[in-house]
Amino acid sequence: MDPQDRASFNRDWVPQPVFAQKPECVELYWKAWELAYDHVREQEGLPQSPYMDEAFHGSTIWIWDTCFMALFCKYAPDRFPGIESFNNFYVPFHTETFQDGSFPLSIQHPDNPPLFAWAEHDNYLFTGDDAHVRSLLADTQYLQKHFEWFDEIERGWKFEFAGGSSIAVAKHATELGYRWGGCESGMDNTPREKHGLWVDAIAQQGLSALAIYRMAERVGELAIAAEWKARYEAIKSKVNAHYWDDKDGIYYDISLDGDQFYKVKTPASYWPMLAEMCSPEQAQRMVAHITDPETFGGERPWPTVARDHEGFIEPDGDYWRGGVWLPTAYMATKALEKYGFYAEADEAAEKLLSHMLRTYRAVEPHTVWECYSPTRDYPGVRNGDEIVRKDFCGWSALGPISMFIENVLGFHKVDAGNRRVEWRLYQESGHGLRKLRFGDVVTDIIYDGRDSVHVVSSAPFTLVINGTEHSVEKRDNRIAVEAQA
Repeated sequence: MDPQDRASFNRDWVPQPVFAQKPECVELYWKAWELAYDHVREQEGLPQSPYMDEAFHGSTIWIWDTCFMALFCKYAPDRFPGIESFNNFYVPFHTETFQDGSFPLSIQHPDNPPLFAWAEHDNYLFTGDDAHVRSLLADTQYLQKHFEWFDEIERGWKFEFAGGSSIAVAKHATELGYRWGGCESGMDNTPREKHGLWVDAIAQQGLSALAIYRMAERVGELAIAAEWKARYEAIKSKVNAHYWDDKDGIYYDISLDGDQFYKVKTPASYWPMLAEMCSPEQAQRMVAHITDPETFGGERPWPTVARDHEGFIEPDGDYWRGGVWLPTAYMATKALEKYGFYAEADEAAEKLLSHMLRTYRAVEPHTVWECYSPTRDYPGVRNGDEIVRKDFCGWSALGPISMFIENVLGFHKVDAGNRRVEWRLYQESGHGLRKLRFGDVVTDIIYDGRDSVHVVSSAPFTLVINGTEHSVEKRDNRIAVEAQA
């Protein structure tokens, strides 16, 4: 279907934010949804249509773009097919269908980051859909198959599709991890050592094992849970034994023999933290890098190369040589949250969103960009001075949608299975969400900016405000809270 032939984007489809202190954030939120809706595509012959397009190339789909897009699509799953789009990878890779090369689209880098299990787990917490998870783990076993596939697929293999073949697989498995590359990892022209073992690849496999274990445990598939917990623990031990540099307090890529660190600080070092591989002491040291303006901190946080490294390109980052990218910023922010560093995560997220908003105002066209400059209110560039792609929602919607909801408004955790929302209420002005959907609950949660939270809900749930539990009933609810200082 031609996008012009379908209904226009309707704000009633998605949560409706309130933020009296900075209503322009709400304006950018709506812009991101509108752009994302423009990239809901339909095409005959696919396992899943409609599907989410990454806003890069209409004939190509990308694994890690699609996984990150699913992390904002969860807020409106009826209209934005996030995890449903995964079937356009699961089916051609892990079934007999399309083995004749008839798949309609290119999957350009088959060895893109293996993030399906993480994204499925994140969506599962939001939907509480036990049946989907049970089918995924016990019937199709797509997540287990993709873990094994990523580990075993041979260097040089190409995915055959109707228009030709993909770029050859570059990943190569070794005893200590995975040799990889910039485009395959998604960090195209990163200055990381191309001939080493990449910390993100092994940590992402560990993250997948952790997600499989946790989902299996929750749906009662205990044998699957036990197997994947053991796999996770083995990967965790390997990462900490070989990739952690105690001198610098960060995870690095390593040489093939494991005897040398390749000391390029990038957000990729936070994948082990997201996978909960850090001790509390390691986590504290990882946090220090985001509070340091010489590495990943400052008014425009999360550059893709630390500012004090020679590979950081001024002024605008030259793509992955310092540009600020929403997927890695979002991932690293969630990593901080795993260890309770909510204040640091929220501060960085608010600064990043402010950067996006200032750029939205200052640069024409007024839009959301593929990446952002680490030094000024401007889009990122590539090849020296070529401005990056506009209207990139695509994964850049993670900032105006997910980080706005989760870090600026403070709704940092939703668990539909346990009917529980955890809210870090720290903003002083009136703010909240209307029409937040999770599981079978639809709710409005609004702080009045003084001393009361008004909640209207279609079903009971537990609302945790700054660590204190409140029982929400199926009615109007008023909750007294202390004024924010």
